[in-house]
Amino acid sequence: MKAQYEKYYVPEQSQWPIVGAVALFLIAIGSGLAVMQTAKQQGGVGFYILLLGIAVLLYMLFGWFKNVIDESQGGLYSAQMDRSFRQGMAWFIFSEVMFFMAFFGALFYARTFAVPWLGGESNNAMTNEVLWPSFEAAWPLLSTPGGGETRAMGWQGLPLINTMILLLSSITLHFAHTAMEQGKRTQLKAMLALTILLGVIFLGLQGEEYVYAYQELGLTLDSGIYGNTFFLLTGFHGMHVTLGTILLLVVFLRIMKGHFSEEKHFAFQAAAWYWHFVDVVWLCLFVFVYVL
Repeated sequence: MKAQYEKYYVPEQSQWPIVGAVALFLIAIGSGLAVMQTAKQQGGVGFYILLLGIAVLLYMLFGWFKNVIDESQGGLYSAQMDRSFRQGMAWFIFSEVMFFMAFFGALFYARTFAVPWLGGESNNAMTNEVLWPSFEAAWPLLSTPGGGETRAMGWQGLPLINTMILLLSSITLHFAHTAMEQGKRTQLKAMLALTILLGVIFLGLQGEEYVYAYQELGLTLDSGIYGNTFFLLTGFHGMHVTLGTILLLVVFLRIMKGHFSEEKHFAFQAAAWYWHFVDVVWLCLFVFVYVL
């Protein structure tokens, strides 16, 4: 008896990877220029380059989504292709875990080793005397060698509210997933729409938190290692929440058009995996950046 082989769909050549690369290049250049120009309190094109990069990235995402959706709805995917998608999404989330581990590692190193050493601990008295004689080892660092002063962002208020919002969004997404598996389309649409709304609210409150940090606390990217790690971790997390919200929005629009079934809905699962990952990262971030 001959073995039965499944057909494996190989997509056509696509322009989307190079479009995405251009978008990320523009975002990197625009972000760097915008930060430098803001620090110097000068106008410039950095912010506009950043917006252009974001616009190109959104164009790439929706264009690529459209191609994949058309292929899926055209019946071109097999069970083998579905396994490839699952493995690809799992490896992608793993790479994102490593991405955030690098920044959490930098925070851990600064708090556990660099700050105590600079304060003279572990036989590093000369380091303290030579580099910063008046330095006192404490976290968060609220002063810089240049004489800049800032205030710490507390865990109460907006950070705590945002934590509750993301936890609630994971619950509503779970109910949406359960509704998908049970074929309850009305409940599915309502719970998924609520999850997207919570994501948008989270981003809005994070923007408000940044305004408060800059205007009221004097907490900026120039605020030494504390300001650097704070904005890098919370900023990159906000970027991931934005991407997760876009993924859920695309899935929601597909559901409104009647896509997916109780048995086949991996696009929904992939977006849900990513959203739960983002929520877990925020819990770690809330504890190690805000509370401890």
